[in-house]
Amino acid sequence: MFKVIKTEGCARRGEFSCAHGGVVQTPVFMNVGTQGAIKGAVSAHDLKEIGCQIELSNTYHLHLRPGDDVVRQMGGLHKFMDWDGPILTDSGGFQVFSLAGLRKITEEGVTFASHIDGRRIFMGPEESMRIQSNLGSDIAMAFDECVENPATYEYVKPSCERTLRWLERCKAEHDRLNALPGTVNPHQMLFGINQGGTYADLRIWHMKEIAKLGCDGYAVGGLAVGEPTQTMYDMIDAVEPFMPADKPRYLMGVGTPSNIIEGVARGVDFFDCVMPARNARHAKLFTWEGALNIKNEKYKLDERPIDPNCQCPACRSFSRSYIRHLFAAGEMLGMRLAVLHNLWFYNELAARIRAALDEGCFSAFREAYSRKLETRI
Repeated sequence: MFKVIKTEGCARRGEFSCAHGGVVQTPVFMNVGTQGAIKGAVSAHDLKEIGCQIELSNTYHLHLRPGDDVVRQMGGLHKFMDWDGPILTDSGGFQVFSLAGLRKITEEGVTFASHIDGRRIFMGPEESMRIQSNLGSDIAMAFDECVENPATYEYVKPSCERTLRWLERCKAEHDRLNALPGTVNPHQMLFGINQGGTYADLRIWHMKEIAKLGCDGYAVGGLAVGEPTQTMYDMIDAVEPFMPADKPRYLMGVGTPSNIIEGVARGVDFFDCVMPARNARHAKLFTWEGALNIKNEKYKLDERPIDPNCQCPACRSFSRSYIRHLFAAGEMLGMRLAVLHNLWFYNELAARIRAALDEGCFSAFREAYSRKLETRI
């Protein structure tokens, strides 16, 4: 399933395989299609063109609409969205965090008020596993609680203890569902999620405990949710020595190009973030010289592509001037081209990181780009 083929310090170059698609080269950035599509009118077919290796969708949102039972009847999420590569589905646990004012947490699970129509929805470990089984993703994420930062030690400790108990229930239900006849994807994997807020001792304790359960991979969750960036790095540094070396490591919801480079340096293999597509929809574009806002007046007569070093569909054919015009005119094409560019950039960033690891020069790549890519042009 996963093998590390080269290391440089803590950074790892690996290969991952699952039921759909070929061999995934890691480190990898997963492109976020929350509801089975990338926001900005980007289809699964576009993902192929821009170098996406793994697509990520959300359990909670697809459960609400169209309904995981609908997706199952349509043959699973791969057929539904016409994507033949790997899919990871988030568990819905992040909504425990993001819908803080609309939820009640108990030992059994979480009761939500739907953000669409306000109806009450219950989701616990077993429900999350059943929904993800219906979706037929390649990687199912365990149901957890993502606590807000800052949070008190007195809250975080029982929370991550409960997340451990939830993982035990997830694993039992996941194994049961995979063994049933007619399961959409009987080879679906399960990744456990490390929690513990910004408390290194809780993070380490929790990682040691969940590692005993033999999941197919392990994620670090509950970071990049309000804490300082250095605190996030400190938590990864604390946990990394206790993460199984033979399993993929996933840093959830992170982040900027610099965050990804620094995460790789700390031993992370998988990343995802809504940032590239969300920023693109607001005309904020990434380049190898830093980030720019294409709405700026100075690009009105700029004949250059967004990034002269980019081969994405937008940069191959269109000028900064034209894309700026599309945003100014409110044309959807502007958003679409911007999203394609930013996702290409993130996928290319991962590819360049892999190449640097292959060549034994990741440290030099990190030195050259980690700070530079934070620059605003």
